[in-house]
Amino acid sequence: MDTVNIHHAKTHLSQLLSRVELGEEIVIANRGVPVAKLVPIANKLDKRSSMGIDRGLFQVPTDFNDSLPADLLAAFEGEEV
Repeated sequence: MDTVNIHHAKTHLSQLLSRVELGEEIVIANRGVPVAKLVPIANKLDKRSSMGIDRGLFQVPTDFNDSLPADLLAAFEGEEV
């Protein structure tokens, strides 16, 4: 948890809010005395850790980009098989 003074908080509020949105808590101090805490209001998934969260849970088949079978392609195109 980081502590910043009021002047820094006023000058860099948008940057501090971006950090809070990622799950960090920031204390705002007046002359070294903590007076407020910026905390996220929703328990969202941490954006920093969401990339790759499903890694290893599934595999893309090797034929993923192959053409569809003729009967399935016809069904998608509204043709009768």
